Amino acid sequence: MKKVAVIMGSDSDFPVVKKALEELKAYGVEFECHVMSAHRSPALAAEFADKAKENGFGVIICAAGMAAHLAGVIAGHTTLPVIGIPCKSSNLDGLDALLATVMMPSGIPVATVAVDGAKNAAILAIQILALSDEVLATKLEKAKQQMLEGVIAKDKALQEQIDLL
Repeated sequence: MKKVAVIMGSDSDFPVVKKALEELKAYGVEFECHVMSAHRSPALAAEFADKAKENGFGVIICAAGMAAHLAGVIAGHTTLPVIGIPCKSSNLDGLDALLATVMMPSGIPVATVAVDGAKNAAILAIQILALSDEVLATKLEKAKQQMLEGVIAKDKALQEQIDLL
């Protein structure tokens, strides 16, 4: 199975990124997590992205706040799928990070999840890896079934409350 790289622009993004790491771990997906900055360590970020495929990665998740361009810089240096997590900052509530992550030039795609949407970033990475891994595909199908059963149970409980009105 390919690994997932999780790169954050600052260690202050870790509380958000932690949710992605927990989800990857729950699915048994091997990952590495690093701090690299598109602006403060651009050569390090570029080198990591350049070598990611040969180092066994299948997907790269990038988390950054403010108007950071981490996911775009990484995507510009690899052919692997890159998923961006825009992180909320105190300035513009994550809107700047969202726009910086989603507004990529043609030819350099970055899949972008919601502001602070680390869990969905991990699930998307797992879905990408599951295209060639039946074990992961089965785990994803089971998780979808559990979500369905949860919704059905909640609707049943709601209907019972309504009947008591």
